[in-house]
Amino acid sequence: MNHLLSIEELTAKDITGLLESAEYLKRQRGRDGQPLAGQTWAMIFTKSSTRTRVSFEVGIRELGGFPMFLSKNDIQLGRGEPIKDTARVLGRMVHGCIIRTFAQQDVVDFANYSGIPTINALTDDEHPCQILADLLTVVERLGTWEGKKIAFIGDGFSNMTISWMWAAKHLGFELAVAAPAAYQPPAEFLSKLDAPNVTVTTDPAVAAKGAHVINTDVWLSMGQEDQQDKEEAFGPFQVNAALLEHAAPDHIVLHCLPAYRGKEITEEVLEKHADVIFQEAENRLHAQKAILVALAKKR
Repeated sequence: MNHLLSIEELTAKDITGLLESAEYLKRQRGRDGQPLAGQTWAMIFTKSSTRTRVSFEVGIRELGGFPMFLSKNDIQLGRGEPIKDTARVLGRMVHGCIIRTFAQQDVVDFANYSGIPTINALTDDEHPCQILADLLTVVERLGTWEGKKIAFIGDGFSNMTISWMWAAKHLGFELAVAAPAAYQPPAEFLSKLDAPNVTVTTDPAVAAKGAHVINTDVWLSMGQEDQQDKEEAFGPFQVNAALLEHAAPDHIVLHCLPAYRGKEITEEVLEKHADVIFQEAENRLHAQKAILVALAKKR
């Protein structure tokens, strides 16, 4: 693994190895050495963030490195410099780069042109760091994903759902996606995925039936705030107490945050499951430290 660009490109061995490392680093926090000592990691964010920025900055510092935060207004990308030119400059100066942006191709191009380890901290296509944190939470709370059913309720072709579908493909757990017909994965994607353990439905109750994990996310991703017609289609896809009646008795609820109470999830459900949801948020730190350690060793 030279980069972490997507869940799609990982293998089951990659994922389980990263999660084992994350569990170890979480237990050893404060005693985990300095594998990034002497290294500077750039953080290019064209999308704002709370959890992603804080968890990466803390993680790099705890591993002995120095984080350098760069918004689009701080560098020439904001003035139209091609990503390949920025990549070739930074590749000669820093030891790795973390990118949170819109286009997946920008992250791929940066990795190709920079020659340094590159981490996708979120694009419109995938959110691999979040999925690793979610899987870590599933292991901690349920012991394993094997033999479990995971349901995702909401946008069926968002970056979160796409990453969850690739994780199910690699790891073999049952994944049920419930989304309005207009927001389901296209047939060509499902054909490429080729995962019979991933099912798609327009009925949230069907997806939630017997599920050990109920997962959701905002209906309007960053940059889609003006698409109110999209939001209106998701009314029946709220994670609420009535929906959770269909889930397994020992179910957990996940939300990658920020959450909009009263929309994709109710205040009641979020607060009832807050301990798990904020454990999930904390696990971003530990999962990302595992990624950083893996890439530092590779370098």
